[in-house]
Amino acid sequence: MADSAIDIEYVAGLARLEIAPDEKERLQRDLDHIVDYIAELGEVDVTGVEPTAHAAALSNVWREDEIVETPSQMREVMLKNAPALMDGDLVKMPRILPGEGEH
Repeated sequence: MADSAIDIEYVAGLARLEIAPDEKERLQRDLDHIVDYIAELGEVDVTGVEPTAHAAALSNVWREDEIVETPSQMREVMLKNAPALMDGDLVKMPRILPGEGEH
């Protein structure tokens, strides 16, 4: 098993996750297995294999953008669904990062 060189505690901190010590060991083992598998896939000879982004053939369906007039009441209806408003017409969102909104 190769050393993945990925620090579980660091990644958990970035994701703002609290992970129990026994879980950290299990996650590190799982991550090591994943990295090993990816390294193993890198050794497969793919000469002549055409790259694909999806297993099924897909195509985009394009349409022209059209301006659709909506009643002015629609704005008020949407704002009524907002959890909180600022200045009557701005949606107030909860603070996500520490120190946000402190000036």
